[in-house]
Amino acid sequence: MTNALEKDRVLIFDTTLRDGEQSPGATMTHDEKLEIAGLLDEMGVDIIEAGFPIASEGDFKAVSEIAERSQNSVICGLARANFKDIDRCAEAVRKAAKPRIHTFIGTSPLHRAIPNLTMDEMAERIHDTVTHARNLVDDVQWSPMDATRTEWDYLCRVIEIAIKAGATTINIPDTVGYTAPLESADLIRRLIDTVPGADQVIFATHCHNDLGMATANALAAVEGGARQIECTINGLGERAGNTALEEVVMALKVRNDIMPWHTNVDTTKIMHISRRVSTVSGFPVQFNKAIVGKNAFAHESGIHQDGMLKNKETFEIMRPEDVGLSGTSLPLGKHSGRAALRDKLGQLGYEVGDNQLKDIFVRFKELADRKKEVFDDDIVALMRSGEDAENDYLQLVSMKVICGTGGPAEATLEMEIDGQDVSATASGDGPVDASFKAVRKLYPNSAHLQLYQVHAVTEGTDAQATVSVRLEEDGNIATGQSANTDTVVASAKAYINALNRLIVRRGKVGEGADAREISYKDAT
Repeated sequence: MTNALEKDRVLIFDTTLRDGEQSPGATMTHDEKLEIAGLLDEMGVDIIEAGFPIASEGDFKAVSEIAERSQNSVICGLARANFKDIDRCAEAVRKAAKPRIHTFIGTSPLHRAIPNLTMDEMAERIHDTVTHARNLVDDVQWSPMDATRTEWDYLCRVIEIAIKAGATTINIPDTVGYTAPLESADLIRRLIDTVPGADQVIFATHCHNDLGMATANALAAVEGGARQIECTINGLGERAGNTALEEVVMALKVRNDIMPWHTNVDTTKIMHISRRVSTVSGFPVQFNKAIVGKNAFAHESGIHQDGMLKNKETFEIMRPEDVGLSGTSLPLGKHSGRAALRDKLGQLGYEVGDNQLKDIFVRFKELADRKKEVFDDDIVALMRSGEDAENDYLQLVSMKVICGTGGPAEATLEMEIDGQDVSATASGDGPVDASFKAVRKLYPNSAHLQLYQVHAVTEGTDAQATVSVRLEEDGNIATGQSANTDTVVASAKAYINALNRLIVRRGKVGEGADAREISYKDAT
């Protein structure tokens, strides 16, 4: 391993903006990518894989701007094993204080068949492309995609070639989540012991969660000698997702007694970035998700509650404060003032200016008038539902729904479309169906509803409902979310929010499905 890295330090390589964004429906806008990159940079992530620059003009611009803005992190772009990809990637990251090119090619028998290369031809391409990348930047990462299903002798051969060509990091991807922890540790250990020059580079691990073992495999790889973990916020990623950043970071922190390695991540910022990634991607975090789930620090059982009251360590192995929670859920009400709201927002990770606070305070008061108590989760939902609404092409002004016991429901909607007020009435099989049909009357579209999901933010009959709606139109996928104490209103707003995202994707080249035109089947 390179002397530049402490032996007990593990680098965190976050690929939320690249591998995470490849999840169907998780595409982020340009501004959202910049925001997430800024949060990653602030929390101490060592390397940010900002995107796939050759994929689209939108991806290139996002990587370029992230590179220019980054204060601390290495900014990395992904490139396939060809000169055009690598040149485009180098151009995108060139303004970064610490640029990196990550180039890859599939080395397993199944993946070698895709470009139809012989072993020797692929070996030559690896040498040429890694050499080319190293001539452009000093920091080059190379990945043999599907490494865990690549023949041992060939894997050693191509890794040696990449090292000699100038790669500084060798990433070992478990591209399809096939391996198990013992295999993961053994593979890294054997490679470091076998491949000439392995002690001069950093070995990394990139695990997928198809069998639910991504975190275990990543930590096992570290035990085997890897000193870089590739991961995403909330485990976002293709299929079953990637190794979750919050899980490996907190595992190393909490169980440092048996895993004597550390990261530079500020764990108190985990909860905030988890919520932001969930919001901008439209992928809700499951309630029982480790570290960041709603129930991760909740105790309902009488035995558990009794134990917690006597000693928190009876049922909590980490403090809520360690991941950015206030530790308690102190409710606000209609008599609470701006100072209390600002303080609560700060506890939840939201820093707002005076003008933004005024807008949030108005919506908070409206909510407080409808609810007895406003809890932390209500505030988070309030922030989500109000984001960027003033810039939306479509906005809901008012709605009225009539439901009959023996007939169809009827919804009358007033909307503002591109600054003009319009209204329509539609009937449907229930109030939500009627509301969606009224929106389609006002804004005709061919979007197909892929997902409609409702869950209560808090408990009680006055609880806010958070609604998620996923739409697909001509290959574009967008997810909208909204929260309201009225489920039908939340549903209409979520539907309109998803339509607004589709409009952005159609209007901004490279920020939607256009970013998929490049073949992502070749990505790690």
